Amino acid sequence: MSDALILSILTIVTASTPLVFAGIGELVVERSGVLNLGVEGMILVGAVSGFALANLSGSATIGVVGACVAGAVLASLFAFLTLNLKSSQVATGLALTIFGAGVSALMGQSYVGIAVGGLPKMNMPGLTDLPVIGPLLFGHDALVYLSFALVASVTWFLRRSRAGLVLRAVGDSHDSAHALGYRVIRVRWGAILFGGACSGLAGAYLSLAYTPMWAENMSAGRGWIALALVVFAVWQPGRLLLGAYIFGGISILQLHIQALGLSVPSQLMSMLPYVVTIIVLVVISRDSARIRRNAPASIGKPFHPTA
Repeated sequence: MSDALILSILTIVTASTPLVFAGIGELVVERSGVLNLGVEGMILVGAVSGFALANLSGSATIGVVGACVAGAVLASLFAFLTLNLKSSQVATGLALTIFGAGVSALMGQSYVGIAVGGLPKMNMPGLTDLPVIGPLLFGHDALVYLSFALVASVTWFLRRSRAGLVLRAVGDSHDSAHALGYRVIRVRWGAILFGGACSGLAGAYLSLAYTPMWAENMSAGRGWIALALVVFAVWQPGRLLLGAYIFGGISILQLHIQALGLSVPSQLMSMLPYVVTIIVLVVISRDSARIRRNAPASIGKPFHPTA
């Protein structure tokens, strides 16, 4: 396997990892019956918070933790407005994206053009130096492995744990779950905070690993792609991981086509991931029976406890 091909695969991994984090967080949120369209804003706030803290402290770990906290704090605002004050989930989510973009631009003014060392690659003695499979499997940063562990953990949580079954019950019928004595609002608060932390983690990966620098609106629509991935995966974590790597590969494809010198307008290639996203959603929407079978029945519906 050539060095160029190995480099291409490694690039796809780094492009896909933020989509995995943001997508798996939103999947849990939607499984609880809540639709949060503010993923893009939370990614941006996580990106600037993680970069700023890493720059000030000199520790990428502090930056990553801070980004998770920042994403969760912004998500808590959404949770309070939609769960406690019963505001529209769609309108509040869109407002959260606009708010996050503005706040991140304000916070990041003094960090534009500053670079950090980024997340270090893990070195596993005896494994990282293996030909071909060494750099492909054992030469990534810690967050790449965390993304796989997170998908596996969420899969187990939703399918095997009692708490996961309760969360799914709340998403499928919040009235029935409430009648059985489950605290619907508390469950949804937990899911939203988890989703916010994952979006913040996606932002930290963008500013500390993918492009170790801060730039305004650097998420470039990845939050919207993460939302589309949840539908593409029909709310299944394993399918979401696959979809994230497919979309990550498409986003990298534009760079390789330009490198080959093909006379394709750069603007058209930049549009490619988003055009594919639209096409995929159109194709999936035609299978309405499958979507109804897998989608949480209470998604987007406000909960009004009767007692």
